[in-house]
Amino acid sequence: MMKFAWDNYKRYAWGKNELRPLTKNGHIGNMFGGLRGASIVDSLDTLYIMGLMEEYEEAKEWIQDNLDLNSNGEASLFEVNIRYVGGLLSAYYLTGAEIFKQKVLELGEKLLPAFNTPTGIPRGVINLGSGTSWSWGWASAGSSILAEFGTLHLEFVHLSELSRNPLFTEKVMNIRKLLNKIEKPHGLYPNFLSPVSGNWVQHHVSIGGLGDSFYEYLIKSFLMSDKMDQEAQKMYYSAMEAIEANLVQKSPGGLTYVAEWRGGILDHKMGHLACFSGGMIGIGADDGPAEQKQHYLDLAAEITHTCHESYSRSATKLGPEAFRFDAGAEATATRLSDRYYILRPEVIESYMYMWRLTHDPKYREWGWEAVEALEKHCRVEAGFSGIRDVYASTVSHDNMQQSFFLSETLKYLYLLFSDDDLLPLDDWVFNTEAHPLPVIRKRCLQEHGNTQDDGQTNLE
Repeated sequence: MMKFAWDNYKRYAWGKNELRPLTKNGHIGNMFGGLRGASIVDSLDTLYIMGLMEEYEEAKEWIQDNLDLNSNGEASLFEVNIRYVGGLLSAYYLTGAEIFKQKVLELGEKLLPAFNTPTGIPRGVINLGSGTSWSWGWASAGSSILAEFGTLHLEFVHLSELSRNPLFTEKVMNIRKLLNKIEKPHGLYPNFLSPVSGNWVQHHVSIGGLGDSFYEYLIKSFLMSDKMDQEAQKMYYSAMEAIEANLVQKSPGGLTYVAEWRGGILDHKMGHLACFSGGMIGIGADDGPAEQKQHYLDLAAEITHTCHESYSRSATKLGPEAFRFDAGAEATATRLSDRYYILRPEVIESYMYMWRLTHDPKYREWGWEAVEALEKHCRVEAGFSGIRDVYASTVSHDNMQQSFFLSETLKYLYLLFSDDDLLPLDDWVFNTEAHPLPVIRKRCLQEHGNTQDDGQTNLE
C-alpha cells in the first residue's frame, strides 16, 4: 500500500504537497506557507522503516536539492511543526543523514518569531519569510488554539538538543508555565486562549480537534524525558482526572465515549480525531497512581472499542469524521457533514498501542478490517483517496491522498503487524504525525560518573 501510494505521488505529484489521485495531479494548498513536498517529508521515516530504500533515497535527494525554506506565505505553525519539523527530526535520528539536521535547524529558526507575543503564547499563522505572525481568522477573538500551541513541545526540545540552543526549549516551557498559572474551569483546559491577555476566550473543551494533541504531548513529554519531566506528568494526570470527571460518558448501549464540553453543557459527540485517546490513555496507564493502572488500561480499551464500533457500524467499515450519542444514535454520524473519511489514522493508532500493551489479537483483527476497507473503498487507479460518505455502499471519492496517510495511517498499520522491537515504545515516542523521536536519556551519563556537563545527551 505504501509503495502504491508513493509511486503514484511520485508519478503525478512529485514535489507538490499532496497527490490528487482521481485527476492525477498535485495539490499545493496554503497550509504550509509556500513550503513544498509535504508528502515527501512526511514519508521519509515510513519509507526507511519499511525498508523501501530506493524510495527513501529519492526522497532524501529531493530534500537536498529542492526543499526550499525561503518561502513567503501563510504557514500553520502547528502543521509545519508536526509534519516538516517532526518528519526531518525523525529522518535524522533514524538515518544520521546530516542534510536532515541542517534543514530542520534552519526551519526551526524560522518558526521562532511566532512566539513574539505579550504572553509568549505563539500565534497560529506565520510568514516564514518575514517572520510576521497572526491568529487564524476563524479563531474566536484572535485567540491561539490549545492543540496548536500545545503540540510543539516534543519537537522543540529536540531542536534544542540538536542545536545546543536552549531557546527552543525555553519557548515551550514558557507556554507550560502560563498554563499552570491560570485558572482552569473544573480543572479543564478550554480550546481558545488569547496570546495577548493570556486568558481563556471561550469555554469549549474537547479531546478531539482543537484540544487533542495538547494532552498527548503532556504524557509524551514525560515519556520522552525518560520520565524526568515531572511537571508534564503532573499536568497530564490532573487533566485526565478532570476529563474523567466531566467528559467521559457511558451510552445506554454500554459504549464509553468522551463528550465535548461547552461552558458546562455536554455535547454528546466524539470526533475521529479524539480516537487517538485510547492509545494515549493506554501508554499513560503505567505512570499514574498505582491503584489506577488497571482502571486506565480498561478505559483505554473501552474507548478503542467505541472507536472500532464507529467503523463497524458503517457500510464501508471505515469510520466517520464525527459520531454521536444522542437521539438514540450510538457511534454513528447523524449529520451529513460528519460522514466523510479522509484516510485518518487515529483509530488505527489506538489499535497499534493497545496491541503493544496487551497483545490481545482483536487489535490486529480490527487493523486488518481497516486494511481491507481501505483497499476496497479508498484505493483508486492512481493512489488512495478519502471518501465522502462512509455509510454509502457506492462510494464517492474526495480526490485527496493526504500526506498523513503515508506518515501515520500506513506506518501505524505496519507497526501493528510488526514485532514490538521495531521502534520499541521504551526508546521512541511518536509525535502527533507519527514521527518517532528518541527518548532523551540524561541519566546514563550521570550514572557513569561523567561529571563534565557539556550539554551532551545520550540519544540512544
